[in-house]
Amino acid sequence: MALQPLKDAAAVNSTRWALYSTLKALLPIKSSSGAQTKYNRLRFGLVKEHWIDASCTGDLNHIIFSTQQPLLIKASGWGKRQMVTKNKYGFPVLNKEGNQALKTRSPVQYGFRTGDIVRANVPKGKHQGVHLGRVSVRESGAFDVTTPLGKLQSIRHKHCQPIHRKDGYSYSFQPMSTIVQ
Repeated sequence: MALQPLKDAAAVNSTRWALYSTLKALLPIKSSSGAQTKYNRLRFGLVKEHWIDASCTGDLNHIIFSTQQPLLIKASGWGKRQMVTKNKYGFPVLNKEGNQALKTRSPVQYGFRTGDIVRANVPKGKHQGVHLGRVSVRESGAFDVTTPLGKLQSIRHKHCQPIHRKDGYSYSFQPMSTIVQ
């Protein structure tokens, strides 16, 4: 006996079979089972991941990955809908424009927008070196750059070069160690 109602699963199944029937009438297609996908994945010694399962469907004699580092894309949005900034006690301290004086704040500072990917070439100081990461802009021109190793604060805008403009997604690579068992 099922503990939860199966109406959602039934709706997905009926939609899937309706789609299959429609496509089969138009194109020569084949379907495969989850057991075949699992068999292929285990035969090639791969771990359980959605993107790996998608490449292990059907009758396969061999599988070739064109990369050793799959690109992970996550929808991160364009911002937040927070109306006020709160202090550590939860009381509002700023209005939705970002300051006390009701002046509107521009989302673009010195040609950069929070969420852009930048290369920061810092010639001297505490964060000396070349860093690649996501930028958080400040009106003062002292930006924060978040890298895989941590957050760097007060990086001057003149040391930053844009690599990728914010587009509502975050990008990263999956480590190779999680691909093969």
